[in-house]
Amino acid sequence: MRIKSIEEYNTEKSNFDNDPERFWEEKAESFIWKKKWDKVLNWDFHSAKINWFNGGKLNITENCLDRHLKKRANQVAIKWIANNPNEKSISLTYQELHAEVCKFSNVLKKHAIKKGDRVCLYMPMVPELSIAVLACARIGAIHSVVFAGFSAKSLSDRINDAECQALITADGGFRGDKITPLKAISDEAMQTTPSIKTCIVLERTKSKIEMKNQRDYWWHHEMASVDNNFPAEFMDSEDELFILYTSGSTGKPKGIVHTTAGYMIYSQYSFQNVFQYNEGDIYWCTADIGWITGHSYIIYGPLLAGATSIMFEGVPTFPDAGRFWRIVEENKINIFYTAPTAIRALEAKGLDFVKKYNLTSLRVLGTVGEPINEDAWNWYFKEIGGGLCPIVDTWWQTETGGIMISNLAGITTAKPTFATLPLPGIKACIMDDSNSEINENDIEGKLCIKYPWPSMARTIYGDHKRFIDTYFSTFPGYYFSGDGCFKNKDGLFRITGRVDDVLIISGHNLGTAEIESAIDEHNNVCESAIVGYPHSIKGNGIYAFIICHEHPLNTDKSNEEINKLIVKHVGPIAKVDKIQYVNGLPKTRSGKIMRRILRKIASGETTNLGDTSTLLDPTIVESIIKGSINNN
Repeated sequence: MRIKSIEEYNTEKSNFDNDPERFWEEKAESFIWKKKWDKVLNWDFHSAKINWFNGGKLNITENCLDRHLKKRANQVAIKWIANNPNEKSISLTYQELHAEVCKFSNVLKKHAIKKGDRVCLYMPMVPELSIAVLACARIGAIHSVVFAGFSAKSLSDRINDAECQALITADGGFRGDKITPLKAISDEAMQTTPSIKTCIVLERTKSKIEMKNQRDYWWHHEMASVDNNFPAEFMDSEDELFILYTSGSTGKPKGIVHTTAGYMIYSQYSFQNVFQYNEGDIYWCTADIGWITGHSYIIYGPLLAGATSIMFEGVPTFPDAGRFWRIVEENKINIFYTAPTAIRALEAKGLDFVKKYNLTSLRVLGTVGEPINEDAWNWYFKEIGGGLCPIVDTWWQTETGGIMISNLAGITTAKPTFATLPLPGIKACIMDDSNSEINENDIEGKLCIKYPWPSMARTIYGDHKRFIDTYFSTFPGYYFSGDGCFKNKDGLFRITGRVDDVLIISGHNLGTAEIESAIDEHNNVCESAIVGYPHSIKGNGIYAFIICHEHPLNTDKSNEEINKLIVKHVGPIAKVDKIQYVNGLPKTRSGKIMRRILRKIASGETTNLGDTSTLLDPTIVESIIKGSINNN
């Protein structure tokens, strides 16, 4: 399945162009199927109906675990590294991981969780999170992982939207020098989640918690009561595998649904090809499993390929800014995949934290979550890769399920700030404002995909109309990514950022409406508008323009109160970096906030604001500009 040369790359592209269905059928044939498919593909982008490998029967965990037991039972599948560098690491072989997954499958079954039920996972980055994910998939339950930095309200909203029957959590989670009280947050959330019947709690931090009788159960007690035999449930190719929530341009997060067979095939295909994985490589993706990167490139992709995947509980700067590089040296990491935010943060700490470690085991470097700037790319290439390791700058989304545009490490051309080319099997294109496809190079427009790929999302949970409206209505007959894109004279793609009201902060998608809704809870706030601005570490910072009933007498106190509300309703990740109190917002005559003006002002660009003729009150802009000068 791995492309090993530029000649093979060109052949694969040609094979896909000539017969797309046969191309993907060949990829599918290497997996274990209980029953082969009847038809490779049915699709209609107008109704957003996509079906891959119809009639096929399989279980993804048999392909992640069971099929490897004969050859690599004693190979490490997941190696877990604790937040505290003095705490012992845990290595689970494929045999051991298989046994633990089967045991937790029996735990879920004991608590009446069955095929089609939804299970929410709100856990720290510990091996049990991977075990729980795979156990859900093994019994046919639909897992919904919620990032363990989200608030009780965000957790509750996601549980209620999916009507989850069970919640898997922990007493707490370590992150740097802090402990997140996950069970306490879960308890608050469960006050408003009537669908939850069972809560299984992992003991991690030994924090004092409350356990509710006949609802709350300790992980270790439950695992001690079951055996390690659990035959995998037969699943249809299009049965739902997981729901993962991502922020939208409206307040309500979108429950992105991925299904079994197509996601499986593309996860392995993209993992092996983008990173050029070789048998025996030690691979480390630093993401959190609460995001799609962790799903596809910590758990599913590496395990499907029979790789050793490193799972890290901590943060890159604890106990110091050399933590990543110490882990690389100690574990002889060959492939390293992280976010530009982390790279910039570590670059800012200086080379003393890098030079003390031997990084010569590295063969491939990768970036994910947002476009990487050229300075960070060059530092990463020179100081971490020693000028020898190709960097794969990967573009993809929660909705795509896997990497869509990227160079293949050491096979195709890399260029700083460019994701470069779509993978073989992906038909990407750029659209102009008149809804026409632009076929020449050296142009800019909106990034679309014009042919289905196996791992694409199938719907938004419980709201297929929103799925159509969000992704398939802007350019009928095309999937619209929501991203702007530039294609240079050589045909290489560079992502220029979101064109909707979603911010990418430290590689995480956050909806402006969700943050604004939290700010508006403040009793002195009339209205707010959130935009992103360039941030030297996070890529984008969050800038809030806020109208108050009365101008705050103590702005520091008001700022603190507003950020506390954001933490409560969304989570710490969404805290605002800058707040500017304004008398009004630039609105069109139809009442729509002209955010492009606010984005420019937040970025320090106070001239060349573009056409403001449609504003209801253009003088508002002058007032905001004056305030921004003082604010910065």
